[in-house]
Amino acid sequence: MKVAVIGAGVVGLASAAALLERGHDVVCLDRLGPMAERSTGTSRIFRLAHGSAALVDLARQARAGWARWSEAAGRPLIRDVGCLISGAVTLEWTACMRKAGAPFEVVGPDWPELGLPVRRAPDVLLHDTTGGAIETVNAGTYLVGRLGEALRVAAVYALEQRGSGARVHTPDGPFDADAVLIAAGAGTSPLAAQVGIYTPTVLQHHVRFTFATSRGGPLRSWIDETPGVPSTYQHMAGPGRWTVGGLFGNATVAWEVGRDEAVRTSREAVADYVREHLDGVEPTVLDELYCTTMAELGDGFHLRRNGPFTAVYGDNLFKFAPLLGDLLATAVTEGTDDAVDYL
Repeated sequence: MKVAVIGAGVVGLASAAALLERGHDVVCLDRLGPMAERSTGTSRIFRLAHGSAALVDLARQARAGWARWSEAAGRPLIRDVGCLISGAVTLEWTACMRKAGAPFEVVGPDWPELGLPVRRAPDVLLHDTTGGAIETVNAGTYLVGRLGEALRVAAVYALEQRGSGARVHTPDGPFDADAVLIAAGAGTSPLAAQVGIYTPTVLQHHVRFTFATSRGGPLRSWIDETPGVPSTYQHMAGPGRWTVGGLFGNATVAWEVGRDEAVRTSREAVADYVREHLDGVEPTVLDELYCTTMAELGDGFHLRRNGPFTAVYGDNLFKFAPLLGDLLATAVTEGTDDAVDYL
């Protein structure tokens, strides 16, 4: 089959690589080039821990995929530092880990291997022993190398069905394909709507910030939703660099607020949090990474199909990339239900 993959974030790249591996004729298009929008940055948290046993199991399958990619790349693509979960979700996520048979341990603030730059650690933490931090730049380099000439920097501005296949319109002219995968992040909804597929349209602003840390040794990735403290996710972004993202309400990050105001408010809140709650982390922002997210979507991913077109959407998808590549390659070429949700 000739397959057009629209979007060269990690999901689009993984899907295109899986399609090429199965012998299909593939072109992967992105208006900005690979890993330029939601997949940008140097690192992401990897975790098995989720709010459903089904997602824990899917993450475990993805972890096996990361191991295969690491072997093929000749370097580890995940830093095995573990991931800690604390706060309101701890009990539920622990139960899901137990139900899925995933490895974990429950630890306290005096655990000698805590590995967090905090002034006062939460009373109870779930330690996802398989978690860690994804080396996103290395992962992108590996996938781009697999695609080779199948990767093109080009915008897609229109899609239409032509018989049993599809026509893809780009500034360089149209071309025909047997199937199209739309994996374009914030650009998925308007393209999918052209071919009769509804995906969520409401976006939010999100930004994470990187600070200098004097804490030595490997620090664990961390997701914290402790009541009375701003909800955050945190991890090492490189030697001496600690990244903090705040999980804020709609009043702070709604699309209508505007990017500049959402970034300003988030920056002030995260810097205050670092100053008050973290130890050995300098509260001066060294770097910030902005992206859009889908309002109230949360973990999990969704497939929607109509004829030769398949659309995928979700948030926090980076960790699932090896699994998603295989799932989407199968959906595009062998067919699946019109609507499939992995939650």
